[in-house]
Parts: sequence; structure tokens; C-alpha cells
Amino acid sequence: MTDGALGLIARRRRDRLILAVMAIAFLFPLYSAMTEALRGGGLSNFTSLFTRPLGGIAIWKTYINSLIVDALHASIVVSVSTMAGYAFSKLQFAGRNLFYYGSILFLAIPGTAILVPLYYVTHQAHLFNNYAGVAVPEAALTIPFGVLLMRNFRDNVPDALIEAAIVDQADHWQIFTKVFLPIAKPAVVNLTVLCFMWSLQDFLWPVIFFSDPKKTTAAQAVQSFHATLTESPIDAARYDASLVVLAVPAVLLVIFGLRFITGGLTGGAVKD
Repeated sequence: MTDGALGLIARRRRDRLILAVMAIAFLFPLYSAMTEALRGGGLSNFTSLFTRPLGGIAIWKTYINSLIVDALHASIVVSVSTMAGYAFSKLQFAGRNLFYYGSILFLAIPGTAILVPLYYVTHQAHLFNNYAGVAVPEAALTIPFGVLLMRNFRDNVPDALIEAAIVDQADHWQIFTKVFLPIAKPAVVNLTVLCFMWSLQDFLWPVIFFSDPKKTTAAQAVQSFHATLTESPIDAARYDASLVVLAVPAVLLVIFGLRFITGGLTGGAVKD
């Protein structure tokens, strides 16, 4: 066996060892949370979360609230980003690049920078304790990334397809819906999964715009449950159990959506 082959085997073993160590380091918090959650009452610490609401908040209701906000957020971002990505990539109009780079600049604006004006606008629009009051600000902050992602993917679509559709007398809406959307499916699914992940983890906007306990989201419930439970060992175990249960949707979303995220991000990375 040559020295090069031996070196390659050694590097692979080293990489596997590093990955194993990192996996153990990342899995330890999960192991610790499960251990703490099972203390005292065991599995009853988990089942009680669904039978006895904490502070008047049913944990299953937080899932529904998060799902509604996630769906609104994703639908706004995906619909706007796909159409904008198509327009910026394939349509010719005055100021196209100016508008595109202007929208991308909003990626540099943090959510806290627009907190005060957004609070005023939401109040004037009577969107407090309304799902749209949370979903719209989340969408406004996500759309610039969506536009960037979709345009990069659109640039990888051959112009010959558009020319063929134009020859067949298709208008831009028909080209968009029947040519671009089917081809851009990996990027659309990727953006949808990312929107659900980011919205599910969002804590800032629900805390600001949801004061009704019935509107509590999964991310917001972490603080609500902590404020409700006492420092007794039983309540501490129930709180740890609630953290595990509330994290389940995010973990499942990452596990099942990882291949779409990877495929969508690399789909427009190489141009033929």
C-alpha cells in the first residue's frame, strides 16, 4: 500500500473520530434534558403536559398556533420570493438591478432596528393578538433572503426554455407557473422548510404581539412555562419535559427537511 493511500486512510479515521466527538458533544444536552425530565414522575411528567395545562396554556395549542404562524409566514415568503426571483432574473425592465440590490440590502437590517415603527404600524392595523401580526414581520425579514435564493436558482434555468414558451405564445404568468415553478421545485421546498424552521424558533415577535395566552406559540411557551412553574423538583422535571416536547417539531423538521435544504442551496450554485 502506498504512502498516499495510507495517508488517505489516516485522514478518514481522523475525520470520523472528530465527527464522533462532535456528535457526542451535541447529543449530551439532549441526554441531560431527558434525564432531568424523567426524574420524580417519570413518563407522567410528559403525559401531564397534555392533560394539565400549565398556566392555562395547553401545550398542544402552542403547536397549532406555531403551525398557523409558520404557514402564513411561509406562504407569504414563497409566493413573493418566487415571483420576484423570476422577475429579477428573466424580465427586462428599467431599474431591475437597482431594485434587486436594494431588496438584498435589507438582509443587513436586524429585526430590532425596525421594532418601534413596526410596533406602531401593527397597533394602527389592529393586528395585536392576530396571527398575521407575527407572520407578516417575520415574512418581511425573510423575503430578501428568499429573493436572493430564488434569483440565484432562476439564473440557472436556460433562456431557451423561455424562448420556446414565447414561441408557443405563452404569457409571463404561464411561463412562471408552467415552466419555472416545476423546475424550481427544489428551491421552493428548501425555502418553505427554512421558513418553517425560522418561524418555529422565533421568540421576539410572538412575545411582542401576542398577549393572549391562547395565542402562545411553542417558542414563547418556554418562557411562559418557566414563569408558571415553581422551583420544586416535580415542577422542575415537568419544565424540562416541556422543553423536550416543544423541541420535537423543530428536530423532526430538521431531520426530514435536511435533504431539501442541502439540495435547494446547491441547486443554483453551478451554471451549465
